[in-house]
Amino acid sequence: MDRVIIGMDPHKASVTIEARDTREVLRAKGRFGTDNRQYKAMLQVARQWPERLWAVEGANGIGRPVAQRLLADGERVLDVPAKLAARARVFDTGQGRKTDATDAHAIVMVALRDKGLREVGLDPALMALRLLCDRRDEISHARAQALNRLHRLFLELLAGGAPVKKSTAQYKALLATVRPRDVVGKTRRRMAAEELADLARYDAKLKAMKAELKAAVQALGSHLMDIHGIGPAGAARILADVADVARFPDRNHFASWTGTAPIDPSSGEHTHHRLSRAGNRRLNHVLYMAGIVQLRNDTEGRTYYRRKCAEAKTSLEALRCLKRRLSDVVYRQLVADAKARAATVEETGPGGHSGATLSSSATDLTPDIGSSDEPQPGPAPTTLPSQAPTRKTSGSRTAATSRRRAGGVNVERPTGRTTLTPTSVGAHSTASRTPTP
Repeated sequence: MDRVIIGMDPHKASVTIEARDTREVLRAKGRFGTDNRQYKAMLQVARQWPERLWAVEGANGIGRPVAQRLLADGERVLDVPAKLAARARVFDTGQGRKTDATDAHAIVMVALRDKGLREVGLDPALMALRLLCDRRDEISHARAQALNRLHRLFLELLAGGAPVKKSTAQYKALLATVRPRDVVGKTRRRMAAEELADLARYDAKLKAMKAELKAAVQALGSHLMDIHGIGPAGAARILADVADVARFPDRNHFASWTGTAPIDPSSGEHTHHRLSRAGNRRLNHVLYMAGIVQLRNDTEGRTYYRRKCAEAKTSLEALRCLKRRLSDVVYRQLVADAKARAATVEETGPGGHSGATLSSSATDLTPDIGSSDEPQPGPAPTTLPSQAPTRKTSGSRTAATSRRRAGGVNVERPTGRTTLTPTSVGAHSTASRTPTP
């Protein structure tokens, strides 16, 4: 039986799907809600095709809730980046209209024609690690906001204010010297004391979460914390966002994904590179902080940075070169950890521990990486299964098209033609019948 790809445009309260087989013949399309009843109705429609594959736009973003529900029900899910779907929609007919139906059509066409899409996996350990990372970032942002409010209050409590932002203990000692006598001053001091209490609570939470993240990273057998400048929070964020390093063919693709590979806008004989604003900005920030830590200490990264500055590069350009090198180091460590886990599983079976620590530094690769690297996207390994042979049908059966009503979705059998019939816009509306030409 032919395989069917189900493209999905997800939203908070509804999803729009379009199903096509490998010959790009329309099988079904419709709109469903995300509540339990509508979700089960959508699964009932999809399960009429034994060979099926879901393609969800933004499976790690807006489409994550429905993608995780599908994975929990034993379905296979592909992640379709929003940029690929947008390109397919622009080059398709329809004058660039953007509706849920056109988005679902673009998503299924990308899934049919792009064999390098990543299949989403259900790894409970990585899911828990991602939740911890997100929670840690939220607490860190809340602490920064409380610190800003406290610094603003000290501008009015002290003459000239606090010179620089201080630690919680230093702010407590500074607040003890303030004794206002008026009502406004006393109110400001009470608010500052409340902000200090919030800071102390945030500090305790961050300390406990750091220990939890460290234990989680070590439990996964990762040695990313061996790289100077990457702590438990940075290592956990890398593991949570990368998931499977095998989806990157080489270090250049990984650097493009982290946003550390410069973009080549050269034209004619004018060759230059500019800063990339694309990629995963959270991992880009992790690499930036690792570079700053290496510059503050006597490390090989600082030696590399100074060598780039001696080559007439500015401080920012040299730092970008260091981030590019650190991206390669992280990629190399991820590959080494994956190999160690694979070898351990072969020797001890599932549940074993990884092997010895592999040391890494910012200059342990071949010295051919600079700010002029311009990795271009290339073919990625195929993640879709091989196409199943199509079943031959008689001419009379192929010519006749049968439709049945299934939960607001028009279901068609392959006819060899790509003429589509209008479908309903709601999950309970009646599909219009049109005569077959």
